[in-house]
Amino acid sequence: MSKFIPINIVALVVMSAPVHSEWSANANLTNNYIWRGLTQSTNEPAVQGGIDYSDESGFYAGTWVSNVQYESDDVYSYEHDLYFGLSGGEDFTWDVGYLYYNYDSGAQFDFGEIYGSAGYFGFSASVNVLANSQPDGFDFGSTYYLASNYAIELSSGVELGLHVGYHDGDFQKSFNGTSTSYWDYSVSASKSGFTFALTDTNLEDDGSFAVTSARNNDNIKFLISYGVNFNL
Repeated sequence: MSKFIPINIVALVVMSAPVHSEWSANANLTNNYIWRGLTQSTNEPAVQGGIDYSDESGFYAGTWVSNVQYESDDVYSYEHDLYFGLSGGEDFTWDVGYLYYNYDSGAQFDFGEIYGSAGYFGFSASVNVLANSQPDGFDFGSTYYLASNYAIELSSGVELGLHVGYHDGDFQKSFNGTSTSYWDYSVSASKSGFTFALTDTNLEDDGSFAVTSARNNDNIKFLISYGVNFNL
Protein backbone atom coordinates (compact mmCIF):
# COMPACT_ATOMS: atom_id res chain seq x y z
CA MET A 1 0.00 0.00 0.00
CA SER A 2 1.12 3.58 -0.45
CA LYS A 3 1.59 5.43 2.82
CA PHE A 4 -0.54 8.40 1.82
CA ILE A 5 -3.28 9.20 -0.61
CA PRO A 6 -2.47 12.34 -2.67
CA ILE A 7 -1.63 15.46 -0.59
CA ASN A 8 -1.87 13.49 2.61
CA ILE A 9 -5.45 14.42 3.46
CA VAL A 10 -5.96 11.00 5.05
CA ALA A 11 -3.06 9.80 7.15
CA LEU A 12 -3.72 6.08 6.80
CA VAL A 13 -5.50 4.13 4.09
CA VAL A 14 -7.62 1.19 5.23
CA MET A 15 -7.19 -1.59 2.70
CA SER A 16 -8.20 -5.20 2.26
CA ALA A 17 -5.79 -8.10 1.98
CA PRO A 18 -4.11 -8.48 -1.42
CA VAL A 19 -4.68 -11.63 -3.41
CA HIS A 20 -1.01 -12.27 -4.18
CA SER A 21 2.48 -10.97 -3.51
CA GLU A 22 3.41 -7.88 -5.47
CA TRP A 23 5.61 -4.82 -5.61
CA SER A 24 4.18 -1.43 -6.51
CA ALA A 25 5.30 2.17 -6.65
CA ASN A 26 3.68 5.59 -6.42
CA ALA A 27 4.62 9.15 -7.32
CA ASN A 28 2.88 12.40 -6.48
CA LEU A 29 3.30 16.12 -7.22
CA THR A 30 1.45 18.59 -5.00
CA ASN A 31 1.41 22.36 -4.58
CA ASN A 32 1.67 21.92 -0.78
CA TYR A 33 2.66 19.03 1.48
CA ILE A 34 0.01 18.88 4.22
CA TRP A 35 0.42 16.52 7.18
CA ARG A 36 -2.35 16.45 9.76
CA GLY A 37 -3.54 19.86 8.64
CA LEU A 38 -0.11 21.52 8.82
CA THR A 39 2.15 22.46 5.93
CA GLN A 40 5.46 20.58 5.83
CA SER A 41 6.81 22.62 2.90
CA THR A 42 6.06 26.25 3.94
CA ASN A 43 3.16 26.17 1.44
CA GLU A 44 5.51 25.39 -1.45
CA PRO A 45 5.31 22.43 -3.91
CA ALA A 46 6.51 18.95 -3.00
CA VAL A 47 7.56 15.92 -5.04
CA GLN A 48 6.81 12.60 -3.35
CA GLY A 49 7.03 8.89 -4.04
CA GLY A 50 7.30 5.44 -2.56
CA ILE A 51 7.73 1.71 -3.10
CA ASP A 52 5.53 -0.94 -1.45
CA TYR A 53 5.43 -4.71 -1.01
CA SER A 54 2.32 -6.71 -0.08
CA ASP A 55 1.42 -10.39 0.00
CA GLU A 56 -1.65 -12.57 0.32
CA SER A 57 -1.33 -12.88 4.10
CA GLY A 58 -2.12 -9.17 4.44
CA PHE A 59 1.44 -8.23 5.38
CA TYR A 60 2.84 -5.10 3.72
CA ALA A 61 5.95 -2.94 3.99
CA GLY A 62 7.14 0.14 2.21
CA THR A 63 9.10 3.36 2.07
CA TRP A 64 8.05 6.89 1.13
CA VAL A 65 9.95 10.16 0.60
CA SER A 66 9.12 13.85 0.19
CA ASN A 67 10.94 17.16 0.23
CA VAL A 68 10.16 19.28 3.32
CA GLN A 69 10.84 22.84 4.47
CA TYR A 70 9.86 24.40 7.80
CA GLU A 71 11.00 28.00 7.45
CA SER A 72 10.90 30.17 4.31
CA ASP A 73 14.68 30.73 4.35
CA ASP A 74 15.57 27.06 4.93
CA VAL A 75 17.23 24.94 2.29
CA TYR A 76 14.86 22.16 1.22
CA SER A 77 15.37 18.97 3.20
CA TYR A 78 13.78 15.51 3.12
CA GLU A 79 11.42 13.22 4.96
CA HIS A 80 12.02 9.49 4.55
CA ASP A 81 9.47 7.09 6.04
CA LEU A 82 9.57 3.34 6.62
CA TYR A 83 6.51 1.32 7.58
CA PHE A 84 5.14 -2.21 7.83
CA GLY A 85 1.88 -3.72 8.97
CA LEU A 86 -0.90 -6.22 8.54
CA SER A 87 -4.31 -5.54 6.99
CA GLY A 88 -7.38 -7.47 5.97
CA GLY A 89 -11.12 -7.59 5.53
CA GLU A 90 -13.66 -6.90 2.80
CA ASP A 91 -16.76 -4.92 3.86
CA PHE A 92 -15.20 -4.43 7.29
CA THR A 93 -11.48 -3.67 6.95
CA TRP A 94 -8.67 -3.30 9.47
CA ASP A 95 -5.02 -2.27 9.46
CA VAL A 96 -2.31 -2.22 12.16
CA GLY A 97 1.35 -1.35 11.83
CA TYR A 98 4.42 0.73 12.65
CA LEU A 99 5.59 3.90 10.88
CA TYR A 100 9.02 5.55 11.28
CA TYR A 101 9.67 9.16 10.19
CA ASN A 102 13.30 9.96 9.36
CA TYR A 103 14.61 13.48 8.65
CA ASP A 104 18.04 14.94 8.04
CA SER A 105 20.09 16.16 11.02
CA GLY A 106 18.87 19.73 10.63
CA ALA A 107 15.35 18.78 11.69
CA GLN A 108 16.64 17.44 15.04
CA PHE A 109 13.73 15.00 15.22
CA ASP A 110 13.11 11.41 14.16
CA PHE A 111 10.18 9.44 15.55
CA GLY A 112 8.05 6.34 15.21
CA GLU A 113 4.35 5.60 15.68
CA ILE A 114 2.19 2.53 16.03
CA TYR A 115 -1.16 2.81 14.31
CA GLY A 116 -4.44 1.04 13.87
CA SER A 117 -7.49 1.69 11.73
CA ALA A 118 -10.84 0.15 10.92
CA GLY A 119 -13.27 0.82 8.12
CA TYR A 120 -16.76 -0.12 7.02
CA PHE A 121 -17.60 0.67 3.39
CA GLY A 122 -16.78 4.40 3.02
CA PHE A 123 -16.26 5.12 6.72
CA SER A 124 -12.94 4.71 8.53
CA ALA A 125 -11.35 5.69 11.82
CA SER A 126 -7.69 5.55 12.83
CA VAL A 127 -5.35 6.23 15.74
CA ASN A 128 -1.59 6.93 15.68
CA VAL A 129 0.36 6.77 18.94
CA LEU A 130 3.94 7.92 19.54
CA ALA A 131 6.15 4.85 20.07
CA ASN A 132 9.69 6.26 20.11
CA SER A 133 11.55 9.47 19.34
CA GLN A 134 15.02 10.88 18.83
CA PRO A 135 15.97 12.82 20.88
CA ASP A 136 14.61 10.95 23.89
CA GLY A 137 12.43 12.57 26.51
CA PHE A 138 8.99 11.86 25.11
CA ASP A 139 7.13 8.96 26.69
CA PHE A 140 5.46 6.15 24.78
CA GLY A 141 1.84 7.09 24.17
CA SER A 142 2.31 10.69 25.28
CA THR A 143 1.27 12.01 21.86
CA TYR A 144 -1.53 10.71 19.64
CA TYR A 145 -3.52 11.54 16.52
CA LEU A 146 -7.15 10.50 16.00
CA ALA A 147 -8.84 10.68 12.60
CA SER A 148 -12.22 9.93 11.09
CA ASN A 149 -12.83 9.79 7.33
CA TYR A 150 -15.64 9.24 4.87
CA ALA A 151 -15.28 8.68 1.12
CA ILE A 152 -17.96 8.16 -1.52
CA GLU A 153 -17.67 7.74 -5.30
CA LEU A 154 -20.21 9.64 -7.37
CA SER A 155 -21.70 8.40 -10.63
CA SER A 156 -19.33 10.76 -12.47
CA GLY A 157 -16.37 8.83 -11.07
CA VAL A 158 -15.35 11.66 -8.74
CA GLU A 159 -14.53 10.49 -5.20
CA LEU A 160 -15.51 12.92 -2.46
CA GLY A 161 -13.65 12.71 0.84
CA LEU A 162 -14.33 14.21 4.27
CA HIS A 163 -11.77 14.19 7.07
CA VAL A 164 -11.49 15.38 10.66
CA GLY A 165 -8.49 14.79 12.93
CA TYR A 166 -7.30 15.67 16.43
CA HIS A 167 -3.62 15.92 17.46
CA ASP A 168 -2.44 16.18 21.07
CA GLY A 169 0.67 15.58 23.17
CA ASP A 170 4.03 17.03 24.18
CA PHE A 171 5.88 15.66 21.16
CA GLN A 172 3.54 17.20 18.58
CA LYS A 173 3.90 20.56 20.33
CA SER A 174 7.71 20.38 20.05
CA PHE A 175 7.77 18.96 16.52
CA ASN A 176 5.01 21.11 14.99
CA GLY A 177 5.56 24.24 17.06
CA THR A 178 1.91 24.51 18.09
CA SER A 179 1.28 25.82 21.59
CA THR A 180 -1.86 23.71 22.04
CA SER A 181 -3.57 20.60 20.82
CA TYR A 182 -5.57 21.21 17.64
CA TRP A 183 -8.20 19.91 15.21
CA ASP A 184 -7.78 19.66 11.45
CA TYR A 185 -10.46 19.07 8.83
CA SER A 186 -10.69 18.86 5.07
CA VAL A 187 -12.89 18.13 2.09
CA SER A 188 -11.45 16.70 -1.14
CA ALA A 189 -12.47 15.62 -4.63
CA SER A 190 -10.40 13.12 -6.65
CA LYS A 191 -10.54 11.64 -10.13
CA SER A 192 -8.03 10.09 -12.54
CA GLY A 193 -5.08 10.82 -10.25
CA PHE A 194 -5.99 14.48 -9.67
CA THR A 195 -7.07 15.69 -6.23
CA PHE A 196 -8.36 19.09 -5.18
CA ALA A 197 -8.87 19.84 -1.49
CA LEU A 198 -9.63 22.50 1.08
CA THR A 199 -8.03 21.97 4.47
CA ASP A 200 -7.98 23.99 7.68
CA THR A 201 -7.26 23.82 11.44
CA ASN A 202 -8.69 25.50 14.52
CA LEU A 203 -5.27 27.04 15.32
CA GLU A 204 -5.19 30.77 16.01
CA ASP A 205 -2.40 33.31 15.64
CA ASP A 206 -0.91 32.81 19.11
CA GLY A 207 2.67 33.69 18.24
CA SER A 208 3.88 30.09 17.83
CA PHE A 209 6.00 29.35 14.76
CA ALA A 210 3.35 26.91 13.46
CA VAL A 211 1.26 29.90 12.37
CA THR A 212 4.01 32.26 11.19
CA SER A 213 3.59 33.92 7.80
CA ALA A 214 5.71 31.19 6.20
CA ARG A 215 3.31 28.48 7.40
CA ASN A 216 -0.10 30.13 7.89
CA ASN A 217 -1.49 27.01 9.52
CA ASP A 218 -4.32 29.11 10.97
CA ASN A 219 -5.70 29.79 7.46
CA ILE A 220 -7.63 27.70 4.93
CA LYS A 221 -5.33 26.04 2.40
CA PHE A 222 -6.20 25.15 -1.19
CA LEU A 223 -4.43 22.11 -2.59
CA ILE A 224 -4.13 20.38 -5.92
CA SER A 225 -2.06 17.29 -6.67
CA TYR A 226 -1.53 14.61 -9.26
CA GLY A 227 -0.48 11.06 -8.37
CA VAL A 228 0.16 7.80 -10.19
CA ASN A 229 0.44 4.19 -8.98
CA PHE A 230 1.94 1.30 -10.93
CA ASN A 231 3.02 -2.28 -10.42
CA LEU A 232 6.69 -3.20 -10.64
